[in-house]
Amino acid sequence: MITITQKEARKLALNCQGLLSDFDNSLAVIRQIGYVQIDTISVTERAHHHVIYSRNPNYQQQEIIQLMDDKKVFEYWSHAAAYLPMEDYRFSLFKKETYKEGNKHWFPRDEKVEKYVLDRIKAEGALQSKDFENPRDKNHEWYAWKPAKIALTNLFMDGSLMIANRKGFQKIFDISENVIPNETNTTTPTLDEYCKHLIFNSIKAHGLVAINEIIYLRKGVKPTVNKLLKQLTENKELIAVTVENNENTYYSTPQLLESINTIKVEKNVHLISPFDNLVIQRKRLKELFDFDYLIECYVPEPKRVFGYYTIPILFGDTFVGRLDAKADRKADTLTVKQIWYEPNFKPTPTFTKKLNEQLLLFANFCGCSQLI
Repeated sequence: MITITQKEARKLALNCQGLLSDFDNSLAVIRQIGYVQIDTISVTERAHHHVIYSRNPNYQQQEIIQLMDDKKVFEYWSHAAAYLPMEDYRFSLFKKETYKEGNKHWFPRDEKVEKYVLDRIKAEGALQSKDFENPRDKNHEWYAWKPAKIALTNLFMDGSLMIANRKGFQKIFDISENVIPNETNTTTPTLDEYCKHLIFNSIKAHGLVAINEIIYLRKGVKPTVNKLLKQLTENKELIAVTVENNENTYYSTPQLLESINTIKVEKNVHLISPFDNLVIQRKRLKELFDFDYLIECYVPEPKRVFGYYTIPILFGDTFVGRLDAKADRKADTLTVKQIWYEPNFKPTPTFTKKLNEQLLLFANFCGCSQLI
């Protein structure tokens, strides 16, 4: 086991997250960080667009649609709904098999409705949820899903169907064989293969990871991941790492640890999506970056400390604050309602200039030409 400083840990994490130098290829971004979470909230811009934009400033929103059309990425569940690189398709089969074997997602299964849905898609081609009639009374409550929509979701989770693409953010479902490239490996990985993929994918994306970060929101894999971590450290494919003033045991590769001294951190400003891969694990964020962050859109308004949708501000290797912003595309304006800085941070003129520059660029990215 070796020990590194918190500053070294941050450098490694940010570099592997693709936040220390710009990408010019959105597919390369998704491959590097492993997945991009899909979310419907569009207070500023939807999470999947924002996450890629933070690493590829030239990103255009139609790129993700094109990557789906080109079969370079696919949609499935990571810790949440996500775009994943197509070369990782095989590892999605491990979770899909659990649903085929009876594991439940959100709703009970109805074999009759599922057969009807599958038969229609096989006969007619790709369909959306709206293409199926709802035999029940109309109800606008979010939980009152029509039977066909429930069937589509369950068939998607077990791999019988995939999302071919989206139209106006609405999912278009098709038979899986029609979505994946012919050369795709479709053999289901063993438990060991799946867990080894989790380990190395996590390290590639984050530089160094603790076991609870590797298995984040994944059930039933901890014993196997523990076993593999022991084996991989014994044969020196991995190195156990501690970070100063931190009780966790992290894991990284010899190559990544050797690269730390070559990584340079510039004092650049990044406006980070609340659903960004860097911040989504709040405990890790607190332990490595000393940043206590919670997205409060799910918190009742009277209990919010900051705002409905606050965006973390990263300056160099430090989170220095958060801002509450809202895009009004009809009015062509991004409004910054308020900025809160961390107690130990005092904005300098240089920082303020860089923040304002990034806010103008971010406003344009959100479809607004004005910033107030």
